[in-house]
Amino acid sequence: MNPRNTLILPGWQNSGPEHWQSRWERAHGYTRVEQHDWMRPLRGDWSARLEDVLLSCDEPAVLVAHSLGCMLTAAWASHSRNTHRVKAALLVAPPDVEREDVRQMLPGWSPVTMNKLPFPAVVFCSSDDPFCAPERARRFAAAWGAELVDAGPRGHLNADSGLGDWPEAHARLLQLQNPAPATTAA
Repeated sequence: MNPRNTLILPGWQNSGPEHWQSRWERAHGYTRVEQHDWMRPLRGDWSARLEDVLLSCDEPAVLVAHSLGCMLTAAWASHSRNTHRVKAALLVAPPDVEREDVRQMLPGWSPVTMNKLPFPAVVFCSSDDPFCAPERARRFAAAWGAELVDAGPRGHLNADSGLGDWPEAHARLLQLQNPAPATTAA
C-alpha cells in the first residue's frame, strides 16, 4: 500500500509535533488531511475536505483518526457515496461530543453518528480519557461495528499521554493496511 494513501485525521486544534500522528507522518510518509480551520471545526467543511482528499487517492485509503477525527470519519461515512474509497480505519480516543462540556467546545458535532461503518475499523480508547467515558467509547465502537482496544489509563491518547511512536497502535495500523488473506477450509 502506498503510504501517501494512509490519511492522518487530527482532531480539534490539529496534532502537534510530538503527537503520535505527527511522528507517524514523519516516519512513514503518511498524508495529513489539512483542514481549513482547526480551532472552529465545522462538520460539513471537514467532511467535504476529507471527501476531496479521498477522491485524489490512487487506491483505497486507510484512515488514522484521533479524537474529533473519529467523529469526522463516522459522519463522513454516513453520507458519502465514496465509502468504497476507504479500506479501513484506526479510530483513537473518540470524544463524547454529546457531553455538555464537550458540546460547548465543539458545537455542531452532536449527535454522534452511530451507523455501522462500511469498512473494517479498530477503536482505541483510554480508561481515563477526560473527553469520553470508557462505556461511551464502547458504545461508539459497537455502533460503528469496530473492534475495541482498551489502551489502559493513558488520558486522551495524545502527546500528553507520553506514547512516543506508539508501536502497539502502529502494529494494528499495519494489519489494517495489509490484512492477512482469508483462509478457506478444505
